[in-house]
Amino acid sequence: MAKLYFYYSAMNAGKTTTLLQSAYNYHERGMRTLILVPLIDDRAGVGVVASRIGLTAPARAFGCDDDLLAITRADIAEHGELGCVLVDEAQFLSKAQVWQLTDIVDRLDIPVLAYGLRTDFRGELFDGSQHLLAWADNLVELKTICHTGKKATMVVRVDADGIAATAGPQVEIGGNGRYVSVSRAEFKKIMERK
Repeated sequence: MAKLYFYYSAMNAGKTTTLLQSAYNYHERGMRTLILVPLIDDRAGVGVVASRIGLTAPARAFGCDDDLLAITRADIAEHGELGCVLVDEAQFLSKAQVWQLTDIVDRLDIPVLAYGLRTDFRGELFDGSQHLLAWADNLVELKTICHTGKKATMVVRVDADGIAATAGPQVEIGGNGRYVSVSRAEFKKIMERK
């Protein structure tokens, strides 16, 4: 029976690396996958999923209004049976798109593995993460560590001078230079300094 999995963490926990490993495992067993990535995340190029350790794979880029169930059905019609759908940067999904992922599982009986951040730099849930936490069959936390050695569960956005931001738009695409994973205790200290 297919399930919807949400693999979540702070930055630098290896979410994309894990996604690419999962895709490789399916391919190694002769099963085809569909990797989906939001258009907004074009750091490695549109339609490319790339991990910080250098692994890459082609992906189907989608916009904020695209229907993921329709994209999956079209992919199956064009290329044949799917073993799994994988979604990178799942925090950027809309509520409707998370519901569409549940339809891929429930109607098409295809497992969906979604990978993303749980919270933003203010400690607030992303829309996609909120609904994945509510509707996923399995929740899996991928762990990383803070510079203090404690488990990192929060993300801090920093400017060019390394100063933590407490305001601004929820989404600003960036990588290691813009975001730092920290423990909740460290997050509180940083935010209290502001």
